[in-house]
Amino acid sequence: MKNEQTLSGLKISDFQKVVDGKEVSLYVLTNDSGMEVAITNYGAKIVSLVVPDQNGNPTDIVLGHASIDDYLTSEERYFGAICGRYGNRIAKGRFELDGVVYDKLATNNGPNSLHGGVKGFNSVVWDVVEVKDRSLKLKYVSVDGEEGFPGTLETTVTYKIGKDEEDEENFLCIVYEAVTDKPTVLNLTNHSYFNLSGAGDPYIGDHRLVIVADYYLPTDETAIPYGPKAPVKGTPMDFNFAGKIGEYIDADCEQLKFGHGYDHTYILKNSVADGNFGATVVCHSPKTDIFMKVITSEPGVQLYTGNWMTGNLVGKNGKRYPRRSAFCIETQHFPDSPNRPEYPSTVLRPDEKFFSFTSFKFPIADKPKK
Repeated sequence: MKNEQTLSGLKISDFQKVVDGKEVSLYVLTNDSGMEVAITNYGAKIVSLVVPDQNGNPTDIVLGHASIDDYLTSEERYFGAICGRYGNRIAKGRFELDGVVYDKLATNNGPNSLHGGVKGFNSVVWDVVEVKDRSLKLKYVSVDGEEGFPGTLETTVTYKIGKDEEDEENFLCIVYEAVTDKPTVLNLTNHSYFNLSGAGDPYIGDHRLVIVADYYLPTDETAIPYGPKAPVKGTPMDFNFAGKIGEYIDADCEQLKFGHGYDHTYILKNSVADGNFGATVVCHSPKTDIFMKVITSEPGVQLYTGNWMTGNLVGKNGKRYPRRSAFCIETQHFPDSPNRPEYPSTVLRPDEKFFSFTSFKFPIADKPKK
């Protein structure tokens, strides 16, 4: 917050504005290893995430905009945002809970409700609870009936950066907490668009990706899961062996045709709930040699490969973001869980406290390459 300009070239003054009667600004977290994260409380969005590449060069690896005005008018509303009250999709904008039917959810993605509706958590101003050099805590209170969801929900999201206990990796940890005064459904995630070659690089097809998952959820043409989990083995959906993202992205496969690429939920094998803190996702750029490892308490991850990006909007530093110039790793529960009792529950009750976390880790090189 002390700096007037970030490592990624952002100006704090360009994010200072009153939106919906609340102050918006840009908050900058730094550590001593060349990592910097810039976050706006509009949508709790990660605007930039700078990590050193393997030569020590600072590299901004998430897509975004250079000002709050650009975010307010963007065709891509989810850059770096917290999605809620329900991230991902709920079929036909309806669900039943405790015998009550809630059928007034916005159908803002074909016939389905997506990422909390017309004005989800990505489009509201969050209250700033606490700011430190390496952490930022934000809060949003969603009132009963907002976007058709029951219960007044108080959600806090804490962003924290640092190095892990072995001082081997930079990390960004996102902690989600929530309480409600009435039974509701909840699915929170962060929707950062990553390009480990640097924001503005035109294609992520050369990135090597591992997702530790034996199964995924096939979907219909509206991206709603239509049946039981399916094995990834022997299909273009298999990322257990560090394949290139682009290797099979245009394969003759119904699932990839439906989404014009990957836009699917993977059922993760490494379960923090079972005491396994291993990485669930690993990705690597051959251009910068940047690795990203993801650890989460969530049961699934949505892989989205920027299939609907147009290249029309102008992002940070005048860069345009064409189709498939980023990928998203959205750790979360499963889409349409409120209508699928066989899935892990997304119900939150007044006597419960929701807690979830996801850590993005970036190994630090021992020394710059010659």
